[in-house]
Amino acid sequence: MPIIEQLGYLGLGVSDLEAWERFATHVLGLGVSRRADDGAFALRMDGHAHRFLVYPDPLDDLRFVGWQVADAAALDEASARLERAGTKVTRGTAEERADRAVRDLVKFTDPGGIPVELFHGPAMAKEPFRSDVVGSHFVADTMGLGHLVLSTRDRDACRDFYMEVFGFKLSDYIICDIGGYHVDVCFMHVNKRHHSLALGGPMPKRIHHFMLQVGAMDDVGLAYDRARDDGVVIENELGRHPNDRMFSFYAQTPSGFQFEFGWGGREIDDATWEPTTYHQISEWGHRRPPRRRPKT
Repeated sequence: MPIIEQLGYLGLGVSDLEAWERFATHVLGLGVSRRADDGAFALRMDGHAHRFLVYPDPLDDLRFVGWQVADAAALDEASARLERAGTKVTRGTAEERADRAVRDLVKFTDPGGIPVELFHGPAMAKEPFRSDVVGSHFVADTMGLGHLVLSTRDRDACRDFYMEVFGFKLSDYIICDIGGYHVDVCFMHVNKRHHSLALGGPMPKRIHHFMLQVGAMDDVGLAYDRARDDGVVIENELGRHPNDRMFSFYAQTPSGFQFEFGWGGREIDDATWEPTTYHQISEWGHRRPPRRRPKT
């Protein structure tokens, strides 16, 4: 059983805080839960105090990933496993614990160069979350905020690290050629969500995309319309994946990396699950929209 329970939070460094706040609240349907004097803000989507921490930073990329464990004993055990694997572990400072709103945390860098935090005891919100634009709800809480697809220098080494150190379980692979690119992605899970982490090859940014799942198909269509109306660059139109069965679309965040917004994701029962390899990204749809040529 994985020692990690769920994908807890993402820390993002962004160059345009105003654009990110409008995008996160109006397009995605998240809510601002906290603001700092330097303009940083936190975003919530469920019972947790926050799921995203957004900082002023020209990086325009992922700053860190936070994975939740059950308690202090699990955090100590995870730290010991990391040290046995030869990975340097540092304790989070009091300032970092306050910023993340967690009881305790440790930090390390994974084999792909991604800054990672393990934590326990997240602060919970006092009031239920109600989105201004998502009519159903976000499928999160005990399954975590969604999923994350990361760039890696050595996909297999990163896969083995997460599986051997933390007990991540293999969901499946997608291996295919599309649009002149070779796709080889490994999908892993820590709970019943089909995947909380997927690993691909080298990409321009640390993060390829994060995914948010909602409780109604119509909320995906409405988010698609909001994104188009706001001038968000659509990367892949509506479609369905063969492995996790997610009905979704992909578009750009204000920082240039992507997000996926979906409904209907498959859930895994480890007692019966058998990993397989798929040779197509989508059963249907997810086509790249035609780009308008500038007028001459």
